[in-house]
Formats: sequence, C-alpha cells, structure tokens
Amino acid sequence: MPTSAFYLSTLPGHFESGPATAGPWSADSQHAGPPSALLAREFERTGADPGQRLARIAVEILRPLPVRPLTVQARVARPGKRVTLLEGAIQVDGQEFVLARGWRIARSDTAAAAGPVRVPPPLPPEPDVERPNWPGAHVDGYMKALELRTTAGRFGQAAPAAVWTRLNVGLVSGEEASPFERAAVVADSGSGVSQGVDLRRWLAINVEMTLSTHRDPEGEWIHLDVNTVIGPDGTGRADTVLSDRAGDFGRSIQTLVVAPLAAR
Repeated sequence: MPTSAFYLSTLPGHFESGPATAGPWSADSQHAGPPSALLAREFERTGADPGQRLARIAVEILRPLPVRPLTVQARVARPGKRVTLLEGAIQVDGQEFVLARGWRIARSDTAAAAGPVRVPPPLPPEPDVERPNWPGAHVDGYMKALELRTTAGRFGQAAPAAVWTRLNVGLVSGEEASPFERAAVVADSGSGVSQGVDLRRWLAINVEMTLSTHRDPEGEWIHLDVNTVIGPDGTGRADTVLSDRAGDFGRSIQTLVVAPLAAR
C-alpha cells in the first residue's frame, strides 16, 4: 500500500486535501480524478450491500475544487435489491463544487453470457521519462502521483494515445483503495492522455466524467486507450477504454469545453 495519499480523513465525511490532488492547471485546484474516487468511496460505503457492486459513477464538475479541507456527502436516492441509485456532493465551506450519481448493481453469475474481451498491449518494461508539459502547467501534484508507461501515440499530444497507469499514492491515508476507486482516480485522465488540441493555444477542460464498468478491475495497473474528438462549436469529447492485464473492464467519457486561449 502506498505510504502517502491524496487525502487524510479527519472526521467521518471530512478530509484534508494533500498536494498530490493538485491538477495541471494550478497548484491551488484539484485534478478531478481524486475527488471522483472520493465520491466513489462514499457510494461504496453508503447503505453498503455486499451483494451489490458499484458499476457506474457520473461526476459533474461545477467549478474548480480548491486544494483545501472538504466534506463529502452521499445518500441512497433509490434503494433496491437489484439496483441502488446514490447521490453525492463535495463541499468546501458549505459550497458545492462537485456533484455525482452512482449505480450499484446486484452481483449474479453471468459468466456464461460474458462476451470476448479486448486485451491491451503488454506493459512496457520501463516508465516514461518525459512528462507532458506546457507553459504554466503544474507538474508537481497529480501528474507526479501516477507512474506512466506509454503503449501508443505520445502522452499529452493532440492525437489518440494509450498508456498504462499505476498510482504512486493512496486515495485516503491508511486505507487500501478499492478496485473501483483506483479506476475512478485515473479515468478522468483520458483527456490528458489524448488532449485533442495544443494546450499552448487552446483551453480544453472537462465539465464532467462518466465511468461505467462491467466488472471490477484487477491488480494495480490500469491501461487507458483514449481518443479525443473536437467539434466545430466549442465542445469536445474524450472516449477512454479502461483495461487491466486480463482485458477491458470499462469505459469513461468526458465532455470538454474548448476555446481559443485568447477567449478565456
């Protein structure tokens, strides 16, 4: 288990945000991956049912989340034996910054109906030496919390790319992150792996992230195979296939707001 973490739990639902949460846009604003995983953690624990698994989370980013103490709230919006709908929010000083909904689905034996899997490329023997960078990027937070091993394209370029990822830090200090939590931390990195635009000239930031998994990931390595497309009128979309060594286990989609930097 990693010896450092994105968050420190101080009271139930209350967390200190560590420097590793800081995203590439600012040392003062969090990358959306860690808070998405923190909401997933609450969804797995709220009204917990060992017969169900968290299969999907949709995260709405209302505004940049500061690297400050925060609270996480979650509730069961629709209980059920087969499916449970949950709702949650992250607040700082009583103001909502991130909203989310999640579905837990009852476990059953469907192995006989399972289809073929998409197997990712082998894990490269050495980690990436170069890190994506652009003028003004903050590279000492979340971007250093991941180990990267590229398998296609080039991480951070305006083109499709694929990379193996492994967390160098835990989610919450003293805890082993669940498989879904690990996936949620990196699922929001799709639009960073394949940026779709040159970030020296364009603003491209996701306003949401939806992660859907058809099984739990296995092991510490998660492969992201990403293609980002940019529309003609200010909207983009990053599509990510998530896999472990056994094959694909889920998909994430991010909707992006795109604009020339001069218009920011």
